[in-house]
Amino acid sequence: MNSDAEDGWYLVVPLKPLALAKSRLAAATGALLRPRLALAFAEDTVGAVLNCARVRDVVVVTDDPTAGTALAALGARIVPDVPAAGLNAALAHGVGAIRERRPRARVAALNADLPALRTTELARVLDTARKFPRAFLADAAEIGTTFLSAGPGVELEPAFGGPSRLRHLSSGAVEIRLTGVDSIRRDVDTGEDLAEARALGLGPRTAARWLPAAG
Repeated sequence: MNSDAEDGWYLVVPLKPLALAKSRLAAATGALLRPRLALAFAEDTVGAVLNCARVRDVVVVTDDPTAGTALAALGARIVPDVPAAGLNAALAHGVGAIRERRPRARVAALNADLPALRTTELARVLDTARKFPRAFLADAAEIGTTFLSAGPGVELEPAFGGPSRLRHLSSGAVEIRLTGVDSIRRDVDTGEDLAEARALGLGPRTAARWLPAAG
């Protein structure tokens, strides 16, 4: 993380309690490994973000004590999910926590389930996003959203969940259409998604927990 960068980015990463996270993944991983992988996904995501020179701070919105401790150890700021009203409320709360300290902060929301995330690809997305008041990146299926940004003085207006790509387009956000940023688009909800993330190259914590089990 580059804490001295001028006009850097402040990212918000939401994370469900691990006992509830990634329920659809259990069929491929088993019930015991599923929450450990959900944490590994978040650790690899946050670790990659913190290593990006464009990023000044990362706020993780979560009520899970195990995840909070692990992600704080990486350098993230942990904010409790006070609204407890779903993903978009958590994101708005995280942005509020950032802009309470820095009212003109450039902010972005990022999924916590990007275990193949590459710092260089994130830098390209952030550099493109700063050209627009609001911008987003669709997921690999081009149905959902993995990244949404808002410039200084602009509300984030998150509309994540389900077919959020169309909702973000309808709200006026500009879709980022870069090639070569697959690691940011590959969120993981199913075993098939995890296999695709593995092909891209898993982060170290996910690899350590999944590859021995997957064989």
